[in-house]
Amino acid sequence: STDLASTMNNPPPPPELPDVMDTGTIIGNIKPQQLLEPTPILVPPEDSSQSLGLHAGKNANGDGCENAAMDMDVDEIIDEEDALHTIEKLRSDDLPSRVEAARKLSTIAVALGPRRTRDELLPFLADGVDDDDEVLEAIATSLGKLVPYVGGKQHVASLLQPLELLLAVEENVVREKASASVIAVSQQMSDADYCKEFVAMIGRLATKEWFTARISACALIPVAFPKMTPDMQSSHLEYFANLCRDDAPMVRRIASRNLGPLFYTVVETIGPSSLGEGGIVATTLLDLYESLAGGDQPDSVRLHTTQNCVSFGQAMALMKEKQSSSPTSSSSDGGVGDETLSRIGNLVKRILPLIVATIDDRSWRVRWTAASKFASVVHAFSPLDGTMDALVPAYEKLLQDPEAEVRTAATFNLSEVAKTGAMVYPAGVSGEEDSQRIPVATRLVNRVMQLTEDDSENVRAALAMVATDLAPELGKDATIAHLLPPMLLLLRDSTSEVRLNIISSLSLLNDVIGAELLTQSLLPAILDLAEDGKWRIRLAVIERIPLLAKQLGKEFFTDRLLSLCVGWLGDDISSIREAAAKDLKELTALLGSEWAVQKLLPRVKQVMEHPSYLRRMNAVQAISLMATAMDEYNAQWEILPILLEMHCDPVPNVRFNVAKGLGMVGPLFNPSVHEGQIVPILTLMKEDSDRDVRYFARRSGDSLSAVFDKPK
Repeated sequence: STDLASTMNNPPPPPELPDVMDTGTIIGNIKPQQLLEPTPILVPPEDSSQSLGLHAGKNANGDGCENAAMDMDVDEIIDEEDALHTIEKLRSDDLPSRVEAARKLSTIAVALGPRRTRDELLPFLADGVDDDDEVLEAIATSLGKLVPYVGGKQHVASLLQPLELLLAVEENVVREKASASVIAVSQQMSDADYCKEFVAMIGRLATKEWFTARISACALIPVAFPKMTPDMQSSHLEYFANLCRDDAPMVRRIASRNLGPLFYTVVETIGPSSLGEGGIVATTLLDLYESLAGGDQPDSVRLHTTQNCVSFGQAMALMKEKQSSSPTSSSSDGGVGDETLSRIGNLVKRILPLIVATIDDRSWRVRWTAASKFASVVHAFSPLDGTMDALVPAYEKLLQDPEAEVRTAATFNLSEVAKTGAMVYPAGVSGEEDSQRIPVATRLVNRVMQLTEDDSENVRAALAMVATDLAPELGKDATIAHLLPPMLLLLRDSTSEVRLNIISSLSLLNDVIGAELLTQSLLPAILDLAEDGKWRIRLAVIERIPLLAKQLGKEFFTDRLLSLCVGWLGDDISSIREAAAKDLKELTALLGSEWAVQKLLPRVKQVMEHPSYLRRMNAVQAISLMATAMDEYNAQWEILPILLEMHCDPVPNVRFNVAKGLGMVGPLFNPSVHEGQIVPILTLMKEDSDRDVRYFARRSGDSLSAVFDKPK
């Protein structure tokens, strides 16, 4: 202990530039606080119950305490040995070993204790930021979990030193992990330390010479803003404004990505006062919006304009909601609420042109981003008056973009834009009377017919997936008049993926207008897809058959599609045959056992008489699956006799599928059926000349024995 104290009071000075690969430079001096002498492990007494009792409490001689202390000492030795082993790995030249050790920093910290963790481990980690990226990533993650091991909240700030260095490394993944850890650490600081240490660290990062540190500052300023003092808020907003004008495009890109979250945080934190003529929004933040959305910025910076505008709309909607619900916002109290709403309207007029400008951007990537996020834009701005009259025409322009990728992304958002429920003027009408307004869905449905004729099959496939979602918004009459004709065109599209998508999304259309209007056009499309040359298309149709059966009804399905389902049992592709067998099980569960016995089983029995053993084999698989979806009576009297009869088939492949089927349906029946009908057949099959038949017969017999022979 004397040597340990002298080492702590007079530690050897580290070299000026420690070599990270020679981790023994500092870690070599790290020792556990105390190495206990090995304690002999006593053999428990013969009466183990007495031993357990001593551990649980005290006897008259205090033996229980001694035993508990002894176990605790052994645990401490194990922990310290693990810590020493981890330290050795951290000193290793082997990369995987260092990564593993970096993930277990808490083990080292427990052995060192809080003070030595702060004084020795954390400085060592700070000196090792030139290590491999995998090690730094593990260290960055582990540092966020060391708060309990550095001495509590009063010493949390000691973790910021290595994290600050990690926030400036070149590898993006390391910086992201360090950002997550530093945020987690900051949440456990006192308010005084938060402003003194964490906020000050962000200021240093924002002004560092190397651009990676400034990138990290861009992401941390919005997080820290709510807990800053007013002076710090002002200074850090200035830092952020400088980052938005940074010479490095990489910094401006990350600043642009975080501008939206910062805007929302500022408005939420400061409140309506930020929206005034001299407020921070009008004087600083909107200028940054316009600057980062300018045509002189790189594509990577302008890409974030749309998402930033979403945050703007959400912040303005939040302020409007607060003012509307606030009892002090009425006009009788001086018109404060009306004044705030007027400010919101003026700010919206400044931001809307930025959104519309992304529609005409020279870069297709910017337009694609706008198209893919336009549903979010519409939902964010829909509570704000007068915005939809500008946004809906802009969205229609995206649907006509020269690039197919942009049109496809815009089409995917068609139903979400229509669901806003806003009222807009019809296309080509710029009236001022509200009586002229129509729902957004009514205006957009006119674009559907144009999209059905699009040259890109990807656009048409996207339309087929979402267009039917317009039906509930339009109502029955408008759906029949405006939506049904383009849907029928899509059912006859030359591309199989388009037809498949429209069939998969017919449920909403069916709920609104009923199945009668669809049947005449639906059946030819299904038959075409069922015979498509691409087996994956046929498989996709099979997977949707139960849904079609539910939508179209039992009678229509039986008359028109049942023979098609059974016919798939003879498909040339094995995956199709297996999927068809599973389909019959789902149809049995959906339409009932009686329907399956009367309509489905006779057709499957015909397949079992086919000369091809493959068809007979798949029929055996199908009826076995069907039985699991039936009630016990029908399974016993309709399915089981057929299955038992097939055990005499001349082809071993059919016979061993019978054995597998008996193992599958056996648990459905009572023990008398098992003993009287199934066991004798399986016994015969265990003596079959084919080894595969014998194997599956034994396996099914064993599984059924485990079910019926277990004690009750």
